Amino acid sequence: MKSHLLEAVYELKEEGKSEQEAIEIAIERFGGEKEMRSVVEQLFKAQKTFAKRVLYTAIAFLLISIVIFSIVISNEKSNLNQSNQVASRFLNSLGDNEGIPKQIETDIQEIVQSSGRITGISIYDDEKLFSSNKHVEPIYSFREELSFNIWNNTGFLTYKGYGESNTTWHVSIESKSYEGTAVILLLVGIVVYWTLFTIWATINAYHHRRLKVGWIIVFTLLN
Repeated sequence: MKSHLLEAVYELKEEGKSEQEAIEIAIERFGGEKEMRSVVEQLFKAQKTFAKRVLYTAIAFLLISIVIFSIVISNEKSNLNQSNQVASRFLNSLGDNEGIPKQIETDIQEIVQSSGRITGISIYDDEKLFSSNKHVEPIYSFREELSFNIWNNTGFLTYKGYGESNTTWHVSIESKSYEGTAVILLLVGIVVYWTLFTIWATINAYHHRRLKVGWIIVFTLLN
């Protein structure tokens, strides 16, 4: 608008108008001073609205990622408690028995097949497992068949092991873990928030006529 207004003033001055006359005529051609003020106010209002939306979006991404992270980590703790209870239950049932009763094998199969998180349970001879430097095969083991999943081995879905022992037996439990997913989502939320906050701060600095490269670096590094 400024460029077009000045161009119109110069053209009118070349036609023989005085500078004041040229300015007044150019302003009238743009719809008058009130119309120009209205347009400029609407423009700044739109810019401020955009800046606010950028800030609100940044905060929303950060809060959502924190909430999701908290929920997943809470579920992971609950899953660990479940593994602890299952391991303790089988150790109590096994006691100091020399063999594994059929009922325990049946219970293990039912738990693995019905649980959405536990993928395998193995029972070892505790003394052999911790006294041998070689790989020790479990006395009994049951694991679900793991189908190919695009999330496997990408950080989104991993498998964690939990073990518990008594003087005779060691029970090992493998379960699914989404802790990697929670960490990735939290990092994505932080990065999006950090980027949008930098944009919002840069817009504000521009509106206050304080925008310099140094400020942008400060916004980016120190948030």
